Amino acid sequence: MTALFEHSLWVEERADARPSSGDRHVDLMAVMYAASPDEQLALIRAHPELAGKAAIDRTLTDASSAEQASAGLDRLTPQEFDQFHVLNGAYRDKFGFPFIICVRLTDKAGILAAMERRLANERDAEIETALEQIGEIVRLRLEDLK
Repeated sequence: MTALFEHSLWVEERADARPSSGDRHVDLMAVMYAASPDEQLALIRAHPELAGKAAIDRTLTDASSAEQASAGLDRLTPQEFDQFHVLNGAYRDKFGFPFIICVRLTDKAGILAAMERRLANERDAEIETALEQIGEIVRLRLEDLK
């Protein structure tokens, strides 16, 4: 098994225990969406904040570290770092989980704009968006394995 989901091997384990559709991503997404709301929240909360403590402490998973670096989050100016810190805090305070975005499909400016825009959303919409973004992250990680 690979670490397609951040600290959440249960998704892959459940997919492996079910009949395969022949499309690994479809099978994994079916498990993720069939999970209980508490399990989905735990999956979202298993993700690190962007440019957050785990990045500074260098405790990100290898995949997350490479993904954040691809968006330039390992090369923030002090002003950008402060912006991420403030937005991460506001987002976590409002929704109770970290901001999730597939950083490989955007850049620093796009991430910051999305954080600001998505702060206006309702919690249920953000849970759905976070799960969709996790799906994109997993899709790209699966492509990397080919």
